[in-house]
Amino acid sequence: MANDNLHPVLRAVWAVVGGLLVAVGIALLVLPGPGLLLVFAGMVLLARAVPALRHHVEPVRVRAMQAAEESVSSWWRIAGSTLVGLGLIGAGVAWGLVPQLPFSGWSTGGSLIVSGIALFALLCWSYRRLRRLRAARR
Repeated sequence: MANDNLHPVLRAVWAVVGGLLVAVGIALLVLPGPGLLLVFAGMVLLARAVPALRHHVEPVRVRAMQAAEESVSSWWRIAGSTLVGLGLIGAGVAWGLVPQLPFSGWSTGGSLIVSGIALFALLCWSYRRLRRLRAARR
């Protein structure tokens, strides 16, 4: 999975990007979406940067795939995740446009919008993955 002879700059890039993905994934864990998928993606990148983390990737992968299936297992969960995604994007626009809100500005608004888009992307990926799994079981 990882190359122990990575250039130090590349190792630092993997560590920073992986750490950011883990942080965003942890933030998305409180939402009814597949936040564990981001934690898993971040762990994969972190394991490339820090080979000692390799043995932690598989348990996170198993749990992330279970969470992805559960997040789209019913129309209620999909609807809830969709509402949260729309809420994040709407809140991002509001935080970008309304200067009276605390921490207003496009840096806060943009991060909320990116979180909403990430939620939709992961939700679509989870739904397509579940459909493929169900088709393969038939």
